[in-house]
Amino acid sequence: MITAASNSRIKRLIQLNQKAKARRTEDVFVVEGQKMFLEAPADRIKEVYVSESFPERCTCREKLEKTGYEVVADSLFGKISDTCTPQGILCVVEQFHYNMKELLQKENPLLLVLENIQDPGNLGTLLRTAEGAGVDGVIMSRDTVDIYNPKVIRSTMGSIYRMPFLYTEHLTDAIGELKRAGVNVCAAHLKGTRMYTQADYRRGSAFLIGNEGNGLREETAQTADTYIKIPMEGSVESLNAAVAGAILMYEASRQRRMKDERRESE
Repeated sequence: MITAASNSRIKRLIQLNQKAKARRTEDVFVVEGQKMFLEAPADRIKEVYVSESFPERCTCREKLEKTGYEVVADSLFGKISDTCTPQGILCVVEQFHYNMKELLQKENPLLLVLENIQDPGNLGTLLRTAEGAGVDGVIMSRDTVDIYNPKVIRSTMGSIYRMPFLYTEHLTDAIGELKRAGVNVCAAHLKGTRMYTQADYRRGSAFLIGNEGNGLREETAQTADTYIKIPMEGSVESLNAAVAGAILMYEASRQRRMKDERRESE
């Protein structure tokens, strides 16, 4: 059992939780809780740590026995946890790496393109919603918050394991690649004159979502094939990035579902 705060593994886990550079250097990230442990691909789990009282109350014993684990004193576990009320289990997982070819491999892909999203909760929610809406991948500008930030990981509720994503140094170049692949790029923009329900998302489509406070940069917005808008009542000018993204993704999902239903009925 690890009982000392000075233990090198304890110090390392704290760094992995707090520092994106440390995560990148080791090519790993930290996940907490039984659900996240159970859903984690077994071949990517590198290490598992549990509090000394956790084995008595866990419901993931079978997987825990297969992966093996290190016990940490209850009094110390809070130091390696990023939550106020730790569940008593965390694991170190190998990072995922995707490329553009993988995101575009499906016919008529549906993609989400994010520029400078800064709130970890927004990014995690966007990934989780993307999985639920049937999105094929998420592309992010390099200045978007680290996807392996513990708060992002928690907000994904497991979608981090299943939703393909990539960061790009040059977002406009990546958008150009999408367009050359036949993907129609739609920007959620205040200048939009077309309601989001009036555009056709049944063929390859990508939604551009900008920074929470400033929206899309002008040079990024100009790459769009179509400006769309979500109607607003009252004095509200825009929606939270995750909420706006959810509305657009589920409209695309609805259109595609209707298209499939018509095919089946013919």
